Amino acid sequence: MTEFLQIGNISVSQAELLPLLRRYQLLPRLVRELAIDRAIADIECSDGDRIAALKQLYDREGLTSEERLEEWLALYHLERHQLTEIAERNFKIEKFKQQTWGNKTESYFLKRKAKLDKAIYSLIRTSDLGIAQEIYFRSIDGEQTFAELAREYSQGAEAQTGGLIGPVELGTPHPVIAELISTQPMGTVCPPVLLEPWYVIVRPERLIPAQLDEPMRQRLIDELFQTWLQAQV
Repeated sequence: MTEFLQIGNISVSQAELLPLLRRYQLLPRLVRELAIDRAIADIECSDGDRIAALKQLYDREGLTSEERLEEWLALYHLERHQLTEIAERNFKIEKFKQQTWGNKTESYFLKRKAKLDKAIYSLIRTSDLGIAQEIYFRSIDGEQTFAELAREYSQGAEAQTGGLIGPVELGTPHPVIAELISTQPMGTVCPPVLLEPWYVIVRPERLIPAQLDEPMRQRLIDELFQTWLQAQV
């Protein structure tokens, strides 16, 4: 058996490596990284870019001392000169993202905005329709506050917060709840709706529109990149 990789007292031959990658479900990761390498092969990196990228790597990994650096290199079985290679690759990946999708974020943002907007809302859920209807009428009559009813009757974790949830993106809740939040006037208690196995009562509290700021722009570029990468794999 021709030795290809030595890990402690375990030897892995070249013939065994591919089956092991498949067994441990690591082959898709390898294919992803090879696809990225092909995409960034022609991107240039200046000396200044390389230095800046290396600093970012040090900062991100917390390599603040020689001891920490040596530990990190040992953990990943790396040589010191490979730090620059890793940093340069990271720089090229980010540059590839910006070049490919930087001018597409506005249109993608508008397409995604309905689910990126955030909301604060109150919710009560119970498995009993009769109780749900009683809660609804008590809340609209002002007999008890929504928070009091949530603490007393809600069967979910929201009981601990008086029914209050958020801020959360509208892509997070059940689509029916998201629809109620985005279409009903703020502060309106909505009649119970069945979302198996619960009857839920929702009151929208506040809608927070998403903004295309720099963190959002970067997030959308990363999403587009991941969609592209999945297609490559």
